[in-house]
Amino acid sequence: MEPERQSPGKPTPGAGFHSYSWRALPTDSNWRARCDIIDALPHHTKIELEALYESEKISLGVVRPTEVLDLKVEPVEREWKSQWQGVLNQFNLFSGPPKHLEKLPYKFSYVFRCADSGDKVHNAMIEDWELGVLYRKEVERLGDEDAAVANVQKKFFDEICHPSRDTRFFMGTVFPYNTWVVIGVFWPPKSAQGSLFP
Repeated sequence: MEPERQSPGKPTPGAGFHSYSWRALPTDSNWRARCDIIDALPHHTKIELEALYESEKISLGVVRPTEVLDLKVEPVEREWKSQWQGVLNQFNLFSGPPKHLEKLPYKFSYVFRCADSGDKVHNAMIEDWELGVLYRKEVERLGDEDAAVANVQKKFFDEICHPSRDTRFFMGTVFPYNTWVVIGVFWPPKSAQGSLFP
C-alpha cells in the first residue's frame, strides 16, 4: 500500500500532523506496481542480517529464501503469561476497557535456506498478523483446529511459498536480541522479475 495525501480542505488530527488515506497497490501485470517498490529495497540473507545487527544494529530487512522447506507448527500455552495479561487488561483513558485478545494456541515457523546457508537450515518464527487472521477464520469455518492448521499449511505451500512464486520475507528482530522473526511475506509471481513489458 502507499500513502495518498488528503486534499488540503480536509481536517488533520492537529498542528504539525498530516492526514493520510491509503490505497492498495494492484496485483495486475504480475504485481509490477508492488515489485517496483520492494525490488528497490536492499535484500539480504538471514546470515547477512545477523551480521548487520551486530555491526550496525540493523533490525529490519528483506530476505529472499532460496528454498522454503517447511511451515513448522508447534502447540504452545493457550493463555497469556500473567505479566502480559496484566498489560492487556489495562484500561485506556481514550478507548475505554480493552477488547479481549485471543492468543494463538500454536507457534508457526518457517524452515528455509538462503543462498549462503550451505548445510545450515534456518528457523524463523512467524509474527505476521495475517497468519493469525487466516488461522482464526479457518477455525471458525471448519470448527476444528487440526483442519485449520492443515489449511494454513496448504495455503502457504500451494500459494505463498510455491516454486512459481518469488517469495520474500520481511524480517525484524526481537528486541534486544539478534533473533529474527518473519513479520510479513511478499510473494509475486516469478515472471514479474526482469519483465520489460506490462
